[in-house]
Amino acid sequence: MKKWLLYGVLFAGLTSFVTSDRDNDVYPVINQKSFSPGEIIEYRLNFSIFTVGRGKTIVQDQIHQFNNRPAYKVDIYGNTSGFVDWITHVEDHWGAYIDTASLLPQKTYRNILEGRYRKNEIVFFDHDAGNIEVHELDQETRLYKDPQLFKSPAKYIYDMLGGILLIRSIDFDTVQVGDTLKVNAFFQDTFYNFKTVFKGREVIKTRAGQFRALKLVPLMPENSIFEEGESSISFWISDDENKIPLLVRAEMLIGSAGVEITSFRGIRNPISSYVHSSWW
Repeated sequence: MKKWLLYGVLFAGLTSFVTSDRDNDVYPVINQKSFSPGEIIEYRLNFSIFTVGRGKTIVQDQIHQFNNRPAYKVDIYGNTSGFVDWITHVEDHWGAYIDTASLLPQKTYRNILEGRYRKNEIVFFDHDAGNIEVHELDQETRLYKDPQLFKSPAKYIYDMLGGILLIRSIDFDTVQVGDTLKVNAFFQDTFYNFKTVFKGREVIKTRAGQFRALKLVPLMPENSIFEEGESSISFWISDDENKIPLLVRAEMLIGSAGVEITSFRGIRNPISSYVHSSWW
């Protein structure tokens, strides 16, 4: 099951790209123009040369109210496919209510089904008080356990999905190649200070087409899955106003894995990064 969780880490890597300087407001205003409700992006998950699963991200059509503030509802779905599904069935659903002004998380949830492993978790963020409250479902009683309480060590704490949207709000015309970008984030029961290096612009080929793209490489700490250092994971987002997550490639101690876009719809802006095959 831990091997499958690496795909959550690959998506979580997308939270690694924003500077931490903000003004004094609890909810800073981020004037993003990269996405809107109704966006749907589909992905292929691979291990080595094999397709092992499919994923989908959805920005739901409706704007919700949470803590008396408007919020996007964002969901990620992932499941095994092909021969892997014969060995172990995985069906994961991650979601969040994300403040529309600041992209800070208000509530997140995870419903994990991986073989015999189950996890159901809800996390509430109180940014005014700097508190995070984690509720986990007891799989035997089907009742929620007493919540775990965490005190945020930083003023602005993002989650995985908020981080994905946050990266898409950055104006990379103001970022230099080689710059290190940072964000403070909370995942499971741990706070992270993610750091990522902007590597520049490239043209990449995916199953959804060829794109001009921005390449980013997170700085990875020593761990049991990824090789330590700069280049264990690379990923690309479209070099246009949408900044669509296109491709992730990871070299790990147990092999290579990836996430690759296969289709998209409901995109906010024209796809100016698309490269027609006749150009090659």
